[in-house]
Amino acid sequence: MRLGLALGYWGRGPSPDHVPLAQEAERLGYDSVWTAESWGSDVFTPLTWIAAHTSRIRLGTAVAQMAARSPTTTAMHALTLDHLSGGRVLLGLGLSGPQVVEGWYGRPFPASPLTATREYVDVVRQVLRREAPVAVDGRFHSHPYRGPDATGLGKALKSITHPLRPDLPVLLGAEGPKNVAQTLRIADGWLPLYWSPDRPEAYGTLEDLREGFLVAPMAQVRVCDDVAEGLLPVKTMLGFYIGGMGHAARNFHADLMGRMGYEEEARRIQRLFLEGRREEAVLAVPDAFADEISLVGPRERIAEKLESWRKGPVTDLLALAPDARTLRVLAELNT
Repeated sequence: MRLGLALGYWGRGPSPDHVPLAQEAERLGYDSVWTAESWGSDVFTPLTWIAAHTSRIRLGTAVAQMAARSPTTTAMHALTLDHLSGGRVLLGLGLSGPQVVEGWYGRPFPASPLTATREYVDVVRQVLRREAPVAVDGRFHSHPYRGPDATGLGKALKSITHPLRPDLPVLLGAEGPKNVAQTLRIADGWLPLYWSPDRPEAYGTLEDLREGFLVAPMAQVRVCDDVAEGLLPVKTMLGFYIGGMGHAARNFHADLMGRMGYEEEARRIQRLFLEGRREEAVLAVPDAFADEISLVGPRERIAEKLESWRKGPVTDLLALAPDARTLRVLAELNT
């Protein structure tokens, strides 16, 4: 099981720790470093900055939001950074949810997310393979554009720049069983959310994964003496995502928590958060749930829990690790 460093997205501003942490992860032998985006910092610019300050570690997006860019634009970002970094890019994509897609990007959330994802990946792969001009006549993506307001002058084009790697890995963030099943068919890897080594069935059937397919869940990792205190950042994250990252009637994160055996608790967290009682929402997150999707506690406890992560289909553990000591301990335990 390889290790990756997950840095997430910026809060109020850039973190001065991100580049030093990425450099330390590279020194310790971590395989990859990952950035993210929501409705603030973008996913590619910080990764490019990290690329300029490292030499070996692979560079992943977890995730680049599909609504933020047309698929050809995303492919342009990926192939450009892949050249500049010497072939280190892992392109992770995700749909996000209606709240962000329609509220932030000002675009309709697709009526058929599976179809929209499939078409998006198709366009990206066509750009990267550069075998012919990009041509798609899809429900959500059309190249050339043929909508009712088209001029009719659009021309199918092939990238001027030759991609460094036509097989640049494409991973998908997927939560629902149907989305996960499609991911296993059309992508090179999967970025699970809230992975529990004890509940893989929550995502659907994960048998017969093809050789080389990446399963790369993200988990908060924290070496500390007090487990309850160490779980608080995990619970804070869960309270925000389950309570606030989605509408009361449509929240994919809350739905996933429900499928993992915490249906009643997920709805209570939602209700408290939407009522403005955010501290109560965080405290309502069960310690047991926060614990099973993270690696928190003394070194010996993390070592024991790490064994269950190695036994399943996980190929890459993407650690949300807050400090260099935690990175070092995790690297030592994973040897």
